[in-house]
Amino acid sequence: MTRVLYPGSFDPITLGHMNIIKQAAFLFDEVLIAIMKNPNKSNHFFTMEERYEIVKEIYEYLDNINVIMGEGASVDVALNNDCKAIVRGIRSGKDYGYEVEMNQMNLDISNGRIRTVPLFADSNYQFLSSSMVKEVYGLDKDISKYVHPLVKQKMLEKKIR
Repeated sequence: MTRVLYPGSFDPITLGHMNIIKQAAFLFDEVLIAIMKNPNKSNHFFTMEERYEIVKEIYEYLDNINVIMGEGASVDVALNNDCKAIVRGIRSGKDYGYEVEMNQMNLDISNGRIRTVPLFADSNYQFLSSSMVKEVYGLDKDISKYVHPLVKQKMLEKKIR
């Protein structure tokens, strides 16, 4: 069985993320989505627990997709969960350059045990990011074509509170 890790902050999970998950679920036996803290991002919309619950609810009907909360280095989360690789989404050349560097670092710190598998986002998601969704949402614009209906609902509920 080939299990792969798809780590991210997923704040919020977008249709672009879901596109990569769908591709990975087609290619591998199991996709383990890891909700991670990003130390470079401090402007969170959802808590880690809220993100975990949202993603878990979205994928509860699929047997080969599971959700966990991860801490520390993605490569360690992958190793601790018997994953063979880390899946990363590529939207543009900018993502590609960063992911090449991360692949080399992950190979090094895992002693060659964890590889990165890049998957290219479909063209209609190549511009999409969680940061953009939050920005558009903050401007009171419709985010329906960027996120799952559950995500939109949870964002609206949080705004009302």
